[in-house]
Amino acid sequence: MHFTIVGAGAIGGTVGAHLVRGGHEVLFVDRDRTHVDAINTAGLTIEGRETFTVRATAVPPDALRESVRGRIPDAVLLCVKAMHTAAAVDALAPLLAPDNFVVSLQNGLNEKVIAARIGAARTVGAFVNFGADYLEPGRVMYGGTGALYLGELNGTISARVRRLEEIFRTCVLPATQATGNIWGFLWGKLGYGAMLFATALVDASIADVLAYAPSRPMLANLTAEVICVAEAESVRCEGFDGYEPAVYAFQQPRDWEGIVRSLDQLVAFNRKSLKQKSGVWRDLAVRKRRTEVDQQVGAVVETASARGLPAPLNARLVAIVHDLEDGRRAMSWQNLEELDAVNRRVYPEERQTVSS
Repeated sequence: MHFTIVGAGAIGGTVGAHLVRGGHEVLFVDRDRTHVDAINTAGLTIEGRETFTVRATAVPPDALRESVRGRIPDAVLLCVKAMHTAAAVDALAPLLAPDNFVVSLQNGLNEKVIAARIGAARTVGAFVNFGADYLEPGRVMYGGTGALYLGELNGTISARVRRLEEIFRTCVLPATQATGNIWGFLWGKLGYGAMLFATALVDASIADVLAYAPSRPMLANLTAEVICVAEAESVRCEGFDGYEPAVYAFQQPRDWEGIVRSLDQLVAFNRKSLKQKSGVWRDLAVRKRRTEVDQQVGAVVETASARGLPAPLNARLVAIVHDLEDGRRAMSWQNLEELDAVNRRVYPEERQTVSS
């Protein structure tokens, strides 16, 4: 199968390299010209539990039109940051044939943005939860396996989704599955993603923050706010890799035993990964660039507001991340303590200590 991968960083680079190794034709598109040059000169190297290098063609976005002339891809895998989704799709749309489609290998609800531009029938949803980091031009670290789900936006499991499932399962992640509830996985990831954004407020590993007992009630309620909004959107959130969204939901009595179990499972899952800190942390601490907080956590807050629902923890999380992006504060445990204080004030019944 012929793929064009837009965004050859952590996710796009990892998936694309595995597809090339599996015998598929891949064209990489990336804004970083040094990364493009490195791939064309020496290949793309994936490091981690194994190291391998593939040879493939890479181009900058302004060379995409000429590159695809006469060789339209069967599928486009969109792996750019969420804030660049609209521009990427607008550039791609004129180059696609009627039966081409775009798969969003991104965090958030980018499928809505894509479908608004090229139609839901040409958009395939995907949920990705494996660890990877862009290291330097031509080098990506693959931290370990995780979940990957593919599905049509209307809830059907089509022939093209089955084909992608087979290819991804064979070449990329053995646990790849087709699903009739892709929105459930995308909203479920937003709940887990809120916790991941919180872990990036501290210069510590994901596992260490998730294991920190004093902040567990706050982390649980961050997720519960997202689950509440998803339910208002008529979405049933799905779990993955130890994350069990149903147990975090606001209910009486609260399932603290289930929450502890899920958090412990997430700690164990993240300790096994070579990627110990989130991509959000890397954006803030290493690459010094804006995060996707507005497109992920902010999108939840906006949807909550439109539904008349409170989401105070997620709203405060967005504000703290903006402070970090703009240099108004530094990473520290005090940031988590600030969220803990909001949690105690807004959800006083959740003051109990949650520990493993």
